[in-house]
Amino acid sequence: MPRPSPKGLRKRTFSTSPIMHDDGCAKLQRPNRDAVVDEPEKPRPAREEVVWGKTPDGQVFRVPTTHDVLTALFHPACAKSHLDILNLSLLGLQLILFCFLSRGVSKRFFLLYFVFWRTAYNAGLGWILTKQSKKRWIVKEVQRLGWLDETRRPAMRRWIRAQLAGKMGKDYSFDDLPLEYNTWLLFRQLVDVILLNDFLAYCMFAFASFRVPEGLSLPVHVLRWIGGISLIVFNVWVKTEAHNVVKDYGWYWGDCFFQRGALVFDGVFELAPHPMYSVGYAGYYGLSLIVGSYPVLFVSLTAHAAQFAFLIFFENPHIERMYGKRKPIAVRKPLLLDEVAKPREAKVREVSVSDIYHEDSVCESTPSVTEGETASESELETETETDDVPTPRIQPKRRRELPAVGIATAVSSRQLEGRQQVSQHDLYHKYFRRDVVILQNIDLLRSSDVMLVLLILYLCVASCLPILSHRTTLVLHFVHACAWCTFHSFGLGLLLRAQSQSKFIVRHFLKNYHYPPNDNGDGAVQEAFTNWKAIYNMSLCMTYISLGGLAWKTYSWPEMWSEGDALLRHTLGALFIGLHAWAARESYDVLGVFGWFYGDFFAEDFPAHLEYTGIFRCVLAKARYENNTENAPLYRYLDNPELMSGASFLGLALISGSKLVGFLAVMRFVSHWWFLKTVENPHMRKLYGESLRKEAGFVKVIKNVATKNALLLESRAGRHAPDIRRVAKEVKGTFDKVFEETADVVEEFLAKSKPKISEVVQETKVLLQQSRERLIITRVANDLSSCDIAKYKLLILPSQSGDKRFHLGEPIRVQWQAPQGHSRRDWVGIYRVAANKSTLVTRTSTFGKWLPVHDEEWDGDVPLSNIHRVSPKSLEPETGTLMFRGSTLPWNVGQYEVRYHHDGKYNVLSLDGPFEVYVEKHGSLDFDSVRERLAHIVPLCLDNDPSLIPLSCGGTGIAETSSDMGGAADGRDSDDFTFWSEEQAKRISTVIEEAFDVEYAPEVIMADANLTALAKRILVSKQLLVNS
Repeated sequence: MPRPSPKGLRKRTFSTSPIMHDDGCAKLQRPNRDAVVDEPEKPRPAREEVVWGKTPDGQVFRVPTTHDVLTALFHPACAKSHLDILNLSLLGLQLILFCFLSRGVSKRFFLLYFVFWRTAYNAGLGWILTKQSKKRWIVKEVQRLGWLDETRRPAMRRWIRAQLAGKMGKDYSFDDLPLEYNTWLLFRQLVDVILLNDFLAYCMFAFASFRVPEGLSLPVHVLRWIGGISLIVFNVWVKTEAHNVVKDYGWYWGDCFFQRGALVFDGVFELAPHPMYSVGYAGYYGLSLIVGSYPVLFVSLTAHAAQFAFLIFFENPHIERMYGKRKPIAVRKPLLLDEVAKPREAKVREVSVSDIYHEDSVCESTPSVTEGETASESELETETETDDVPTPRIQPKRRRELPAVGIATAVSSRQLEGRQQVSQHDLYHKYFRRDVVILQNIDLLRSSDVMLVLLILYLCVASCLPILSHRTTLVLHFVHACAWCTFHSFGLGLLLRAQSQSKFIVRHFLKNYHYPPNDNGDGAVQEAFTNWKAIYNMSLCMTYISLGGLAWKTYSWPEMWSEGDALLRHTLGALFIGLHAWAARESYDVLGVFGWFYGDFFAEDFPAHLEYTGIFRCVLAKARYENNTENAPLYRYLDNPELMSGASFLGLALISGSKLVGFLAVMRFVSHWWFLKTVENPHMRKLYGESLRKEAGFVKVIKNVATKNALLLESRAGRHAPDIRRVAKEVKGTFDKVFEETADVVEEFLAKSKPKISEVVQETKVLLQQSRERLIITRVANDLSSCDIAKYKLLILPSQSGDKRFHLGEPIRVQWQAPQGHSRRDWVGIYRVAANKSTLVTRTSTFGKWLPVHDEEWDGDVPLSNIHRVSPKSLEPETGTLMFRGSTLPWNVGQYEVRYHHDGKYNVLSLDGPFEVYVEKHGSLDFDSVRERLAHIVPLCLDNDPSLIPLSCGGTGIAETSSDMGGAADGRDSDDFTFWSEEQAKRISTVIEEAFDVEYAPEVIMADANLTALAKRILVSKQLLVNS
């Protein structure tokens, strides 16, 4: 009988034989996959199935039949390997120890013994399988050690062959099967030893911990045993059914070694997610119920948690590596707006002709599972073949697609043409903008986030406070009130000053949040002002509430109101509080809500008017706020009536008689005076210039009175008038001089300190960067004496501009030369100039900016061994060229050098440099020039991948037209681009910051994902900076 062709590896053929139920042998499945793909029962041949496997190298082979572990180990007819004998010996030893050890010793021994085997399972096998999944580590180790190499280790090979051949059937041929399959068979015997000993050690520990709980009635004991036995039986059923579905291939992680088909889930895998690791451990809790032991229950929970750790850290990442599909980010898949808005209405209004002719549709329809494509329909092929002559595959009949008949009116062609197109990507960023999920995406400049954090902190602190003494309670209230007073004046003052000087708050929202590209920055201004209002109002309320709490804790009811100053203090305190309330109300009436919240710091296009009807800085409001002098008596006399806000602090200090509240009152006056001098007055001078009045009405009146009194005094002083005038001028001059000198000293100190502080900050950043780079263990070779350093050379090839200046993201080519016979593990890395003091040994990390000289002889960052190389016949030096691109490039501007290292170590054999990585600064700030710069920047940051870069830059858009992205990219904007990872968006953000001096978070870049939108955003941001 001819051998079936391996071409059927991923196809199933059907014969005309009766339908038989699939036992799952032909399906590649894993015990922990939680997705379920329904597949209808299909006819299958009655003859024996042939299962084909495929190694990572592409070798196709026929997979022999294997037996489950219980049959292979305990069935007398099955041959036993040496490892099986070792396994049976260990199991028997456990039973003997359980019989002869005392109960206390047995409990402790089997607990430690179970911990050992559970660690070997979850940590040991997890670590080994992870390395095998990533780098084929087990197979490479077998190759390196030569266990299956007849020329290197013939005795070991014969022993392994005897162990494997004795356990397999007649269809097994050790010599004809690939190395990967034989290694897997050897590995599964190790797994058998670990799994069986792990299970028996747990049972022995549970039996040694058996007890009869006291205080329970007989029915409770009966229910406890019934529940425990039921859970154990359920556990056995789940494991058995799972093994019937996944077979030995999935049970022993065969897909880490070779491939055998596509993922299909059915049977017990439809019962629960990860049934092998979730409900498959129900027996642990059933046995815990039976033995009635809390230690057994806690050990069961710990072991179950360890199994989930195995799932999270090995199984799921392995599945993602093996079967996951790489999906681009920020893909705009066009959707019709009416399809998004009214999908249900369309379904209700339309009735198809096929529904009218119901009988016909019934005759020609096929099962629902075959109608249309499912998410994983392409994955439903299996790997089995039969020896029969294949018959044509059954094709589902297509239903006749007939035109829809509208019950009401048909959609006109004009309506169809007028449909607007929108993408799911744009809809997502329209409704979701870095929303807080638990504590993720917290932004302390967003008012709702600040309130959430404060609420959590208050609840945590309040719940953790013990019963405190009165003195400690006062201290806490004082610190609390002091903190809010400081934050309200100094914290918000500095934030508002930064907004006045550089639009800091607005720039923050522009940087971190996406707004429509055509709103000219209005969205960012509105959101920044909205959040500022909420934060300011919350801070104002908390300032007064915290002060009131402190005053309440320090207040004591006077015993005698008629004696002492108690009544006077309460009266004055109430007057001061009333004065504060009146002043605040008058201020709000004149300022309005816009001025109350410092709207002139944000909204530049708000209709404003400067009128001295009383407002201390100006009346920034509409006509209804342009009050006359009679309507604003307070501001007629005072420039800064908000200083009266400290009156309530003083009033509460008088009423409570507390020095702590008095200190806060003084602090409030000082902090608000600082706010006026440092934040508000400079902003008003910047905004209104010379139109600000020099003196308030109150000051003018006082000066007029003083002038009149001075003239009256001079007229009565007679001959002493000149002396009095001279003394007054000297006193005034002395005060003015002291004030000016003090101001000059402070300004000079700040002017001299600012560059020094900036220098210290910059040096600190450099030191932190250097310390981060030096967090490596430098390995140095000992065979440098045999290397002629003069024969090693490096040369940085010129960039596109013809020199050693490379634009950020531009590939860098390096030519190397080394003598014949040099180490195949040599490598070249890129480093900042001056990052390494020595030219002989490198002591800093490259952070991924390196390439091996012989890239084909490396697997990632691990050099391959046992590679057959042809011995060179020529004595000419070996040369080659390396191309640094993508993640191997430096993504910060600066001066760099390249270093050639020896034998995978850090010995430097040659270096070249420096070369400069730069970003071309923006020239004219118009739309065309900015978009042109972005058209150069974006492809570089996207590694010039044609499937990612915009069509206008030569892209192909292949990433958008894959099957899982929904077909052809009809209606795609030619300026759209996509990403493979967020790292590429970070690159674009970095280059834009260097080129245009504006910052954007990667989320904003991904939300735009369009050259035109990004260019408009940059222009809006630059306009805001110019206005500031």
